[in-house]
Amino acid sequence: QVQLVESGGGLVQAGGSLRLSCAASGPNFRLHAMGWFRQAPGKEREFVAGISWGGGTTYYADSVKGRFTISRDNAKNTMYLQMNGLKPEDTAIYYCARGGRFSDGNPSLEYAFWGQGTQVTISS
Repeated sequence: QVQLVESGGGLVQAGGSLRLSCAASGPNFRLHAMGWFRQAPGKEREFVAGISWGGGTTYYADSVKGRFTISRDNAKNTMYLQMNGLKPEDTAIYYCARGGRFSDGNPSLEYAFWGQGTQVTISS
């Protein structure tokens, strides 16, 4: 059974940094693309970043390019999101999700398994 658990959220001031982690249990983590999504109050969930199964290809939403970095450690069954230069508009619940097998992490993938989310709050 696939289980995804996010951690690392919190309250930081604008301009600060956070590193989110997504720990995966279940088989074949290394064979699947992974992604980060977020949902702010009153807004729809949106794609933030995706990474291919091997880690060599990444995708970012325009709003986070140059500030966020997605990575994965397949030996640890863990994915990360390093967030720098945080802005109040980054405030949201952040979710990790598992994409397709041998896929590249692009935002149009079907992401079938989701974590419970971690709250990120940026104060101005």
